[in-house]
Amino acid sequence: MIIYVRLLKESFGFALNALRNNKLRTLLSLLGVTVGIFSIIAVLAAVDSLDRKIKKDLSTLDKNTVYLLKFSFGPTDVPQWKREQFPNVTYEEYEYLKRSVNDVEAMAYMLFTKRENVKYEGVTVSSISVMPTTYEFENIQKLGFKEGRFFNESESNSGAPLIVLGHDVAKNLFDGLDPIGKKVRLYGQRFTVIGVLKKVGAGIFGEDDDTTVYLPVNFVRRLYGDNNETLTPSMFIKPVEGVDMDAFKGELSTKLRNFRGLKVGEIDNFFINVLSGFTDILDGLITQMNIIGWIIAGFSLLVGGFGIANIMFVSVKERTNLIGIQKSLGAKNRFILLQFLFEAIVLCVIGGIIGLILVWIIALVLTNVLDFEFVLSFWNIVLGTVLAAFIGLLAGIIPAISASKLDPVEAIRSGM
Repeated sequence: MIIYVRLLKESFGFALNALRNNKLRTLLSLLGVTVGIFSIIAVLAAVDSLDRKIKKDLSTLDKNTVYLLKFSFGPTDVPQWKREQFPNVTYEEYEYLKRSVNDVEAMAYMLFTKRENVKYEGVTVSSISVMPTTYEFENIQKLGFKEGRFFNESESNSGAPLIVLGHDVAKNLFDGLDPIGKKVRLYGQRFTVIGVLKKVGAGIFGEDDDTTVYLPVNFVRRLYGDNNETLTPSMFIKPVEGVDMDAFKGELSTKLRNFRGLKVGEIDNFFINVLSGFTDILDGLITQMNIIGWIIAGFSLLVGGFGIANIMFVSVKERTNLIGIQKSLGAKNRFILLQFLFEAIVLCVIGGIIGLILVWIIALVLTNVLDFEFVLSFWNIVLGTVLAAFIGLLAGIIPAISASKLDPVEAIRSGM
């Protein structure tokens, strides 16, 4: 065991000598390994960070949560021209389904609409996401409050002029003042602030819940009516835990078809989008990103492997005389083989460590610049190191074998 530790130490010394004595040649050869490890670990770190962000953002939602509206969140066989003729879901349909569909834990009606400006006295916050919804939305989304509350059933039904502010909206409007009870202006109307949400950061699609405000949907319906083109109605449905989703979707579809008077044979003129299907699409995209990353990195690692193999062949040639002397003094073939293998592995690991350091630096910079946490996990560090060592093993095996098979007499003679 001691001899192998000594062998590894000597190989590490030879690798460092190669770096010192032939800096440019060695660095150019290491560049391929560095770029390869950087590419694959950077992609894996980015994908892992994105996956972690998606799971964090969706952690407040049940995977069986349903979005019911005229649009599909995924691919569909229904042609676009037919989808454009689908009617919007209505508040009356929401009330009917809420009464008649079984196994519903909570059902909310909400409107997707354009961004607006919110004002308080002389301060204006621009491009704010407005979410008119019913009181049940809080029970489905599980909003976290810094202070205050969400509007209740009575306030929701009556369309009271109340508003809940995202963290950044409240911070920018009031700058340290207590916002609860203050009046803000939106849609040219005055709203009383009743709640401020905790800071949560940007969502997976770039939407920022901290710059979102919530208000009773019936206030907006009373203001603009139900046929405004800037408003896209939707139902947000959370079934009870453990429900048979196929049966639940079937009942939901049947009840809405009956309410709309659709005949047998006519297609549904609405879409039941289940969150689990959407997350499956995201998982597929993440898998594809990983595969693309491996393919890109594979070419870089291939080039890096050839570079390391070239260094090792040159190293064998330069040390032919030393190999002959070692063998004449009793060094076995496997000792010479392992010496050069270790050297190739050490060189590749050095290149891999440089690549990992670059990924770590870039992750720190991007995390500080963007509102997104890039994480270089322990397992990615281990993977990068092991992968670099494996490339070194492959790149060094042929030069090491050729070195181990040298005839000691011929090796000494050729080095003289």
